[in-house]
Amino acid sequence: MVITIELNKRQEKILQIVKDNGPITGEHIADKLNLTRATLRPDLAILTMAGYLEARPRVGYFYTGKTGSQLLTDKVKKFQVKDYQSIPVVVNESVSVYDAICTMFLEDVGTLFVVDEGAALVGVLSRKDLLRASLGKQELNSIPVNIIMTRMPNITMCLKEDSLIDVARKLIEKQIDALPIVKETERGIEVIGRITKTNITKALVALADDELV
Repeated sequence: MVITIELNKRQEKILQIVKDNGPITGEHIADKLNLTRATLRPDLAILTMAGYLEARPRVGYFYTGKTGSQLLTDKVKKFQVKDYQSIPVVVNESVSVYDAICTMFLEDVGTLFVVDEGAALVGVLSRKDLLRASLGKQELNSIPVNIIMTRMPNITMCLKEDSLIDVARKLIEKQIDALPIVKETERGIEVIGRITKTNITKALVALADDELV
């Protein structure tokens, strides 16, 4: 979708006409501007796609009453986790802290999700957890991750249908880097994805690029 926040003079005139006379047909808008319907068609399409106007068949155009910032806010609120999620990296609860550190390094992630033999989520491992465990003279090959992980029910989770804004708030509130995206199964809670601060940053960059089109 093309969203144009900076409107040209003709588009501003169209908005004012619709504000004052809506609902109003495209033909009547064209008459007021002494232009043809075909000439106005691109402007009306842009204003409608951007959310400034709403078009209803056989009725005409309505002014939505929203500013550019309100339209942007509305668009952001529609972002869902499933649109920006990435693949989760999981480890079994019996693996050693050493193996978990290697997995985190090789997969280049900041959070590991820990599952049991039935693939149900039982814990979360962060960089801080693994760093804390590696301090001192402990034998990391002999310590299973289930000793140091954050356990249920202290895990913050989300669903793929959740709002990206709500998830961002959770990340800030909990001061964590990622959330597991889960679903309920007969075996327990299954991890089907992850959402991270990086995912949210990518969404903001994509939004900015879209706005500049």
